[in-house]
Formats: sequence, structure tokens, C-alpha cells
Amino acid sequence: MLSVLAISNYRSLRNLTVPLQRLNVITGPNGSGKSSLYRALRLLADTAQGHIVQGTRRKHPVNLRLGFAGEEFGYLIDMGLPKPDTTSMFSLDPEIKQEAIWHGSTLRSSTILVERHGGIVCVRREHNERSIVADSLAPFDSMMTDIADPRNAPEMLVLRESIRAWRFYDHFRTDAESPARLPQIGTRTLILANDGSDLAAAIQTINEIGDNQALDAAVSDAFPGSRVAVVSTSGRFHWLWNSMACCARWTLRSSRMGRYVICFGLPHS
Repeated sequence: MLSVLAISNYRSLRNLTVPLQRLNVITGPNGSGKSSLYRALRLLADTAQGHIVQGTRRKHPVNLRLGFAGEEFGYLIDMGLPKPDTTSMFSLDPEIKQEAIWHGSTLRSSTILVERHGGIVCVRREHNERSIVADSLAPFDSMMTDIADPRNAPEMLVLRESIRAWRFYDHFRTDAESPARLPQIGTRTLILANDGSDLAAAIQTINEIGDNQALDAAVSDAFPGSRVAVVSTSGRFHWLWNSMACCARWTLRSSRMGRYVICFGLPHS
């Protein structure tokens, strides 16, 4: 779990440090930076996917620093514009100047495990010895995607995979053609996908190996008279909305699609 989020020079956020709990609610008037904070968190997630440079919007000079700390590891990335280069059309692409991974909640020289300056990446070994694992990393590549491997940097691999497990549901579509409404091949799903394409599989996973009673209670509390079930047709999972107010509709769709029905919405488990 993240304990601290730090943002410097991102959009309207100049120098912000936010302590985090298991559940966090950000409030404020329009233009106060709520969306910027959320987007900064998404940018941090992009480092584990190799999209951090593509994710930045450059209307003004870039001098961006992002970081977070958790119970086990922390991470920092520092980005800026490159030196002027008239031979390249990518002269506005920011470069990664510095990255660091440390152990614990506080960044200190004694807690740094992996450190990058320019194209050079160093890993701390036993007896505080530092070993260079890369000396020409491209300025648009994060060490999180290019250096992480079990032998050279196991801590970086652990942190990268934990970041890749982050999910963002701000663009979760609910229209008739949304991925969440289309039949999908069902596999056991412990974490719902960003687009909700495995919604039916996630609910069925809860039904089989999770707390299905808590799920039913949450659905009933949010939508009185509603309940959950899952459609499986040749391995493809379906879902439908069901409530006591539309029993006739449910019966009609059940006879056409099969013997299962699923309602829309996945509460937190």
C-alpha cells in the first residue's frame, strides 16, 4: 500500500506531498488540482509500462518530479527537457534525468537500492558496494522497464510488477458497446481490468473463491432487490442487469441467453 505521494511541477501542482491511507477522498473546487493529482498517479503507473515520456503533455518547459513511498519500497523519477537539438523532431520530448528506488518510507543515501543518473544505472550490492548494470540507457526509457530482472535488480522487478497491478477506472465505459458489456472469454480474475472487459469473470471469481455473500449484500444495499449471477455460453461470460423491478425483462433474456444472469456493477471486496 502507498503511504505517500509526492508531485513537483506537474500542471498546477508545484510542490505537493500527500499522505495516503487505504481509502482516500480528494475534494476541492474546480481548478484546484484534483485531476492533476490523479493524472500524476497515472503517470507514475506508466513508468512500469514504458509509457512515461509519451504520457507527458508539453506546452511549457518540463521540470517534473514524481514519487511515492510504500511500506516496502519507494520510487522517484525526475524529468526535464533535453538540450536543444535541431537535428531531431523530438526536441520537445522530456528526458529522464534521474530515477531512484529505496527501501522503506524515507529516501536517504543509506536506503537507496537502485539509482539512475543520466544513462547510468547502479545497483547496491552486499557490503554497500555499487555495481553499474547499465551505462547507456536511453533518455526516453525508464530503468523500470529496461533493467528490471531477477538477477541484476530483483527489488526493481518486484516494484515494477506491483505498479503494473494498479488499476484506474476513471474511463470505465458503461455504454451498450463498452468492453464490460460484451461477451468475453472467462478466466479467473483477481483484479478487474481498467476497461472492465473481465467484469463477469471477476464477479464469478468472487462467487467461487471469494466472499460471495459480501458481494450479494453490497449489491443489494446499493440496488435494492438486485442480485448477481453469471452467464457462460461456450466459455464466454455475459452479464445482465437484474432487479425485482424488471423481472419480466430478466425472464425474457434468461430464456434467450441461457440460465445465468448478472447485474451491472462490482463493489469493492
